[in-house]
Amino acid sequence: MNPRVAAQLGPVIAIGGYPVLSTTPEKLADHLLAVIAARTSTALFFANTNFVVKNRFLLERADDLPVVLVNDGVGMDIAATLIHRTRFEQNLNGTDFVPFLFARADRPLRVYMIGGTPEVLATAVEHVATDLGQVVVGSSDGFAGLTPDLVGRVAAAAPDVVLVAMGNPLQERWILDHAAQLPPSVFVGVGALFDFWAGAKARAPEALRRLRLEWLYRLYLEPRRLARRYTLDIAVFLRACYRYR
Repeated sequence: MNPRVAAQLGPVIAIGGYPVLSTTPEKLADHLLAVIAARTSTALFFANTNFVVKNRFLLERADDLPVVLVNDGVGMDIAATLIHRTRFEQNLNGTDFVPFLFARADRPLRVYMIGGTPEVLATAVEHVATDLGQVVVGSSDGFAGLTPDLVGRVAAAAPDVVLVAMGNPLQERWILDHAAQLPPSVFVGVGALFDFWAGAKARAPEALRRLRLEWLYRLYLEPRRLARRYTLDIAVFLRACYRYR
């Protein structure tokens, strides 16, 4: 992260070798809206424990695109407390932050959406356009939609925001590989956000979210897919935190 930008938004806490910003939704949204107004580009990634394990290639591509990393999940707070005796100012995740960003803009933003199944994507597009009041200038599912002409289609749509929902590390690789070929935009890796918008996956009840136990609810719903993430990968995460402390 650019040190000047970090100084404006909040301190940076090193977690597993990654410079993770400690900030608020308000400061972050205002920064991204200023990027859009200035017609420049940046990427926003939500760093959770799985991100730290799966995305080490990002550290070798720090000059490809300005990137803002923010903390997502209680695991990041635990690491910050153990290593630096501090905590992140607030928890940030794409599911809550992206609608907040849209609502904070003084005009509807032009949004391009990439990822999900065709059915999930169609419902998510409708949600963004109808419920969140944004202008969806294009969409491509994460299967048949990933064609060689995708970059050209995104460029022709001239979006303000590109939401990429492929899960990590695929979404981060796609953004870093193609951002230079696209018009100035804010590129956001949003994971399962389209599934939540479409109702294909349920969010944890509000009480569990307040207790920072949303991960436990997702593990309960998808034990086979997420068991490794919350067992073996946690061990890898803690080892990386210690190694790069």
